[in-house]
Amino acid sequence: MLRWAVIFLIIAIIAAIFGFGGIAASATGIAKILFFIFLIMFVVSLLAGVFRK
Repeated sequence: MLRWAVIFLIIAIIAAIFGFGGIAASATGIAKILFFIFLIMFVVSLLAGVFRK
């Protein structure tokens, strides 16, 4: 999931460089959502690992 967030971030940067504002904004939004989902899943897995032991 983090890989997809990075891919959308790169697409957003490239689109912003070439002046495609709408595509850049959309890709940035998707990258943010995917990053936060990854972050939440990471914290949940850390807590599960701590409580499992």
